[in-house]
Amino acid sequence: MKETYIKTFKQLTKKDTAIAGGKGASLGEMTNTKIPVPPGFVVLADAFDRFLEETDLAQNITAIIEKVNYNDVNSVDKASNVIRDLIHDEKVPEDLKKEIVQEYKKLKCKFVAVRSSATAEDSSVASWAGELETYLNTTEKTLLENVKKCWSSLFTPRAIFYRKEKKMLDTKVSVAVVVQKMVESEISGICFTVHPVTEDRNQMIIEAGLGLGEAIVSGSITPDSYVLDKRNWLMIDTNISEQERKIIRGKNGGINWVKVPKTEQEKQKLTNRQIIELAKICANIEKHYKKPQDIEWALEKGKFYITQSRPITTL
Repeated sequence: MKETYIKTFKQLTKKDTAIAGGKGASLGEMTNTKIPVPPGFVVLADAFDRFLEETDLAQNITAIIEKVNYNDVNSVDKASNVIRDLIHDEKVPEDLKKEIVQEYKKLKCKFVAVRSSATAEDSSVASWAGELETYLNTTEKTLLENVKKCWSSLFTPRAIFYRKEKKMLDTKVSVAVVVQKMVESEISGICFTVHPVTEDRNQMIIEAGLGLGEAIVSGSITPDSYVLDKRNWLMIDTNISEQERKIIRGKNGGINWVKVPKTEQEKQKLTNRQIIELAKICANIEKHYKKPQDIEWALEKGKFYITQSRPITTL
């Protein structure tokens, strides 16, 4: 049996962090617990390791990193640029390329999100989830390029600093890449299964905005927020915020900001029925992981999808 560098979400569980990274393992785990996750696959960390080996980049990168002067921002930036360019200029091994494109075609969708998912033996890596990159609305044309960009995001200036700071220069760190059907959400947002401010474990807070989720995650808009009592699903608090613009997908991928029609700007984004339906899905995720979760969700054509779930680290 030839070695495979790809696993679908169905083939992964939370035990697979070492090969699929935190994000990939979590999406696999949720898929297998029947949580509504958009379908996708993970290009395993082995693929990146092999790419580095076959192109002889591994030695080059080590040599560049060893010369970095961490007290000089320019030195870190320069190392980052050189490494990222090297990765960008190399070709992905032919069989690997074929495997990635084949798996993409099986998703039968034009647009996918390509996300980096860092792996390391060290659990503190979980906290650098935000350090790596995501490419939304990727098409077959940009697929391989974006996979390489995710690989090289292991060497952004922030990631280089982070590794030094966490004394992980000798830890083997690699990166897997999640490729997932893009949900074209009419409404999207975040859910904290425990109220992050009051830390009340019986309360859950859902934030919702119109359009794609990046607007909320990046803090560009103020979402609605709904607070529920998890014991009886009663609404404790509803804050409706006026939303003047939203992010939608561009015709050929990429994202566009558009104005929200006047009539919709002050409307409550989710109906009370939808809020409770979503709250129950999120409560199930929390129950499954036995830990408070920070969940990203999207609503497309009346169906909720969960695009990411991770433990709340601030409690």
